[in-house]
Amino acid sequence: MSQFDLTDKVAIITGSSRGIGKSIAEQFAAQGAKVVISSRKQAPCDEVAAAINAQHGEGTAIAVTANISSKDDLRNLVDTTRSAFGKVDILVCNAASNPYYGPMEGIGDEQFRKILDNNIVSNHWLIQMVAPEMRERRDGSIIIVSSIGGLRGSTDIGAYCISKAADMQLARNLACEYGPDNVRVNCIAPGLIRTDFARALWENPKAEAAVNATTPLRRIGEPDEIAGAAVYLASPASSFMTGQSLVVDGGRTI
Repeated sequence: MSQFDLTDKVAIITGSSRGIGKSIAEQFAAQGAKVVISSRKQAPCDEVAAAINAQHGEGTAIAVTANISSKDDLRNLVDTTRSAFGKVDILVCNAASNPYYGPMEGIGDEQFRKILDNNIVSNHWLIQMVAPEMRERRDGSIIIVSSIGGLRGSTDIGAYCISKAADMQLARNLACEYGPDNVRVNCIAPGLIRTDFARALWENPKAEAAVNATTPLRRIGEPDEIAGAAVYLASPASSFMTGQSLVVDGGRTI
């Protein structure tokens, strides 16, 4: 059996109707997992779930909408997953928001709070909902999609970077708490990836060229290149890894 095999595992992936989350769901399904596609809008989730079911068999994926700012929505996401598949083995906290671009001196209170609530507090809520059953089974993997922004300063996305640094600390804290029960908590810290979420950072050719010039691989990343890291962290291949932030950035932080 492959170390990366996810047969019979059940995974919730937030923000999985497009971009990194969609690629993670697709790669989990390819490794044998049942996957729950979730974002704010039903139609895009249905589309992704249908494509996965067409490729890997009916019942591989379901679609459940959830706004990560709503604790009730997240509770419904977990409850619906358990009703459909009976358990949650893997949680990927991928959904995030960044409603402000510019220096922090100009950010409004509501914008700052939204970033912290959606990128940190919502992850805390969702992890609280799934961790007890993982700990009871003494098996589980929790993955938070952070960012290299959590490792660097920024003059444009400072509040977002603060939230992503906090996600890394959340993973470290929970790894300490859950480790004795064999539940692992890790982060992925992507560099610039070609997604709609990061469009403002790469759609300008001049801006993209500047990023590429300071990246050893001389290009930005693709969503599937983050999905491979998620498969690793979800699978037995990473069974001795917890509390870490796995940087996947083409070498930019070096």
